[in-house]
Amino acid sequence: VQLQASGGGSVQTGDSLRLSCVFSGQSFSSYAMGWFRQAPGKEREFVAGVSWTGAITSYPGFVRDRFTIIRDNARSMVFLQMNNLEPEDTAVYYCAADGGWSPVNTRVRKLVSEYDYWGQGTQVTVSS
Repeated sequence: VQLQASGGGSVQTGDSLRLSCVFSGQSFSSYAMGWFRQAPGKEREFVAGVSWTGAITSYPGFVRDRFTIIRDNARSMVFLQMNNLEPEDTAVYYCAADGGWSPVNTRVRKLVSEYDYWGQGTQVTVSS
């Protein structure tokens, strides 16, 4: 499995960005997908996750309805739409694939250790 993330950049507070991630190598629809981020000196943290079909999504509290994760199984892609960005959102953003998720899980998983494959990351910088 390979993941290629893109779409990061430098923006101002309140701006929007849309991150993209292309999945290849195996059946995309068999993986739950997630976005994580890591700021300098901090641990990698969960930002958003989506189940196989997109029916189940999950976000941490700090997202506050600003971020939306969307998957397109026909194109083997997952997106992270980020609105109303804040300086605290500055980080390297990673897409990740969870091959262990199944519909018996009613929630998308959120731990770094639960994801099997990772993209290379894309930098998001938000200035005030």
